[in-house]
Formats: sequence, C-alpha cells, structure tokens
Amino acid sequence: MRAFYDSKSKLDDRGIKKLLGETVKYETWLKVEAALALSQAEEGFIPMEAARDIGAVRLEDLDLNEMEQIKARVGHGFVPFVKVLVKACRGEGGKYVHYGVTTQNIQQTSQLYIAKQVNSVFKSFLADILESLGRQARDHRDTVMAGRTHGRHAIPITYGYKVSVWISELLTSLERLEESEKRVFVTMMGGAAGGFHAPGLAGPRIQERVARKLGMGSMEVPSRNMSQMKLEYLMNLALLCNTFHKMAEEVYYTGIEEFSEISESFTPGTIGSSTMPQKINPKLSKGIIANSQKLYSLPAVGLYSAVRMFEGDSSSYMLFDGIMEEGLQLTAEVLIRAEELSRTLQINKEQMLKNVNLNQGLDNSEFVMMNVAEKIGKDRAHELMYEKAMETELEGKDYYHVLTEDETLASMFTADELKSMIDPANYTGLCSVLAEEMGQKALKRAEKLKRTLEPKENGGDREAAADQ
Repeated sequence: MRAFYDSKSKLDDRGIKKLLGETVKYETWLKVEAALALSQAEEGFIPMEAARDIGAVRLEDLDLNEMEQIKARVGHGFVPFVKVLVKACRGEGGKYVHYGVTTQNIQQTSQLYIAKQVNSVFKSFLADILESLGRQARDHRDTVMAGRTHGRHAIPITYGYKVSVWISELLTSLERLEESEKRVFVTMMGGAAGGFHAPGLAGPRIQERVARKLGMGSMEVPSRNMSQMKLEYLMNLALLCNTFHKMAEEVYYTGIEEFSEISESFTPGTIGSSTMPQKINPKLSKGIIANSQKLYSLPAVGLYSAVRMFEGDSSSYMLFDGIMEEGLQLTAEVLIRAEELSRTLQINKEQMLKNVNLNQGLDNSEFVMMNVAEKIGKDRAHELMYEKAMETELEGKDYYHVLTEDETLASMFTADELKSMIDPANYTGLCSVLAEEMGQKALKRAEKLKRTLEPKENGGDREAAADQ
C-alpha cells in the first residue's frame, strides 16, 4: 500500500484492503460487463441469450495466467481481460463482450463502484468515532481546561467543548460526503468519445439501466474527459481527514510531559524507541498526521490533470486511477487510527485543572473586565484591567492580590467576589451547553448511520438477479 502503513499491522481495516485488491477489481469488471450486457439486451441492442452467457461467467472461469501473458505482449491494461472473458463465454456471449463501449467506461465505473463500497466502510468508522466523541463531549462537558489562542492561554473552556468542535466538523464532513454521493458514484457508458456513437438513442437508456443494476448514479454527459466527480470526492476526503489531523495534533502536543492533558492509551509491550526505554510515543496520532498530510496533495495533482485537452487522455486516466486508490488507502489509514484514538483517549482532568490555574486566575481577566464594564464602561474597564494584567505579568505578582489591592476595584467588589471572578470554573461561557448539545447530536447521528449501514441486500443486485 502506498499509505504510510505497515501491512503487518493488527489494526482492523474492516475489509478495505480486500476491496482494493486485484480479486475484487476483476470481479467488479465482470459485474459491470454483465450489467452492461444485460442492459443492452433489455434495449434490444444485443441478444438476451448472449447477455445471459456473459453474465454467467465467474472469476474462476477466467484464465488469469493467460491474461497476464497477453498483457505482456499487447501492452494494454484491459484488452487482455476482454480476451479471456470472450474465451470464457460458452455460447453467443463471446460475440458481444464489451460491445459498443471503451475501456475507461468499464474501468472508471468499476473503480467508482468499489469506491462506493469503501465509502460505506468509511461511514461505519465515522459512526463509531461519532459515538465515542459524543460520549466524551457529554462526560466532559464541565471538565475545565485552558482555552488557547496563538499558543498561549486565552480564556477557560471545557474539554467537552473542544470535542464539540471536532464533532461539528465531522458532522459537516459526513453531510458533505453523503450529499456528494449522487455526483461521485456514477456510471459512464458513452463509448469512445462519450457520445453514445454505437448504441445511438438506446445509449442513455442502457446507461441508466446499468446504473440501477449497480446501485449507482448515471452521468448526464458520459465524457471520458470529466474528472471533477473524483476531484470532489478526494477533496471531501481531505476535509474529513483534516479534522482528524486537528485531533491528532492536539493529542500529540497536549500529551507531552509539559502539558499531560490528553494522551493515547498505552498497550503493554509497545516499544517507542530502540534506545530510550522510557519512550511512549503517540503512534496513532503520528499515523493520522502523516497520512493526512500526504492526502492533501492528491486533489492538487488531480486539478492539474483534469484539464487535459480533447475528449480523452490516458495520462489523466492513469493519474486518476492512482490518486483515487491512494486517496482511499490514505483515508482508511486515518480512519482506522482515529477510531481507536477516539475510543481510547486518556483524559487527565486533574492536570487540565492544574494547567488552567497556572496563571492564578489571570485567564479570567475578560470576566473581571466585563463586570467592571457594567460600572464604568467597556473602554475604561479594558484600560484598567490591562494595567492590572501587565502588572501581574511583568512584575510577577499574584493576580488576586493585584486586584484586591486596587482601590477602584475594591470599591466595586468584595474580596470574595473578586476571588470568584478569577475562578476558571466560573467563566466557561456556554461551553458546557455546546458540549452537551453536540454530544447528543453525535450520538443520534451515529445511531442513525449505523441503522443505514446494517447489512442488507443491494437493491441494484436484486434487480439484476431478477432480470437474469
């Protein structure tokens, strides 16, 4: 695999590697050729007997050794498959194999058909991830921690709120993926230039039938020079993985000893270094980061290739075949790790509370300022609190003492009131509310997604079986 992945890894890919293997690819080519032949027969373009003969061929009927020998001789990636499929037909089917279409029609339709199956597995990972994050958001809706901007403490938040940010982005990515499926997973049966030259008026109807049999959509204009559906999908995968990349960065950095707030769980026996016995490294996070960064490059490469001139160009097909497969592989590696990471994250509430109190209440300066603003106005309140904050920061003083020793503040508030104002737990805004809301949304969406992904007979396959 081209992803940064050890093929001996014990991480469960839920069958994705098998879906992207040679066997499934050949089986799908057979499936698409059979769907095409049956659809052509239904429109009277080829004899029904021939279509049934083609549809009866199974992978074990093909001489794959001969296919490789032909491939070495002719230098074409698909013609050898057609030739062994013709030989495998027992009746009239051999005369009508691959009738009126071109290589890319079968290969692209097949690749997108497989991508659709892989996409369902992706969504199964997302369902589990959303479930884990939903529970975290709710369980830690009140877990106070430092909010950080520009690498420094800002104002307090809760860990549940941080998780709610990830959930919000993931729900948007899931919506984006599902909304694009009708455009991405489409059949293309337009022939050499995409104009249905061989079947004529029957062509669009044949393509629609193929699409229904495969449970896919149908290209309005089946041009071989259109790749934006694949680009859209790659971009959607990149945006999806971008959120997991963000999660991984948070875990990677807040897991270091100086923070010790969030960390990956440790599996006994795992070795982090060949020379440093104490090393416990963020193995899941670094895998997410590396694979995500590589994934981001693929849409850019595709954008340059999608504009190749004329009605088709094999340099573009070859490139998209490669980056689509690589995009699926890379996304799989990210999701596999993200599922385990989200399920096993270690949250150190005590350390979060310790860290948010490092500045001894200074992080609540905005809260104090807003209370002061009610009495003297925002601008004057900001000037006063800026002065007190800088006195604390630059002179190393205790913030509470700086506040209580100020005559203006002392005239407005009691010492207990000021102490309450600088307690991080008293200034988390709607963080707890947002965490609860997004946690509930994540759990509901995960449940709904799991219901839609429950094993069931494919509608397109039912139609094909009935027709045969």
